[in-house]
Amino acid sequence: MPSEKSPQQLHVTIRGRVQGVFFRAWTQETAVKLGLTGWVKNLRDGKVEVLSQGKKETLEKFLSECRKGPPAAHVEEIEHEYEKIETVYPTFEIRF
Repeated sequence: MPSEKSPQQLHVTIRGRVQGVFFRAWTQETAVKLGLTGWVKNLRDGKVEVLSQGKKETLEKFLSECRKGPPAAHVEEIEHEYEKIETVYPTFEIRF
């Protein structure tokens, strides 16, 4: 079990009005402000997928922010799980 201070990975799927409302750009900006790395992308089914890496306490703050989203978004449901880090990401990017 990783310690609270060791890097962890959070995988999130967000459903609602989350595409076409600058959700990816907002997610990237929020993650960078918190010092997280990883990526965000739109899914074909209308959801947004996020993979972020950092300290668990910071990831919990990020998850809380993702539950709200940017002003134009409406988050209906969020699924998340902590995973084993397989690839370390140096930055937080928007994927297409």
